[in-house]
Amino acid sequence: MNIELAQVITHIIGFLITVWLLKKFAWKPLLSMMEERRQKIKDEFDNIETRKQDAEQLRTEYENKLKNIEAERRVKITEAVNEANKLASDIKMNAQEEARGIINRTNEQLDRDVAKAKVQLKEQMVAITLTAAEKILHEKLDDKKERELIGKFIDNIEKA
Repeated sequence: MNIELAQVITHIIGFLITVWLLKKFAWKPLLSMMEERRQKIKDEFDNIETRKQDAEQLRTEYENKLKNIEAERRVKITEAVNEANKLASDIKMNAQEEARGIINRTNEQLDRDVAKAKVQLKEQMVAITLTAAEKILHEKLDDKKERELIGKFIDNIEKA
């Protein structure tokens, strides 16, 4: 293995020239292109992270809205049930008051009808008694005839 100094120096000088040329013409554009690519990837990751945070925030907002909607639904259902109970209670009270009024009016009408019937019965009894008394006074009766007349009188009362 023979190492020739001239050849090694030529190779070193060629290598250094190549490195200098690459540095001057290729390295900066290559580094700027790689930096540009790195920045683009970083921006994409930042954009993805921002979107992820936005999505998480929206998800949280929607969950809160759903909880609020659920709570509002429960409140409205409770209010509706309370209102229905109150309405049912009012209807029941009104029906009871109306029933009491009907019963009172019916009792008053019944009392008036009973009083009227008593007056009519009294008038009929007076009329029957007067008629019986007239018949007794017009006829001179013996014990047998009086019993017969009173029997007919009682029969007439039973028929009326």
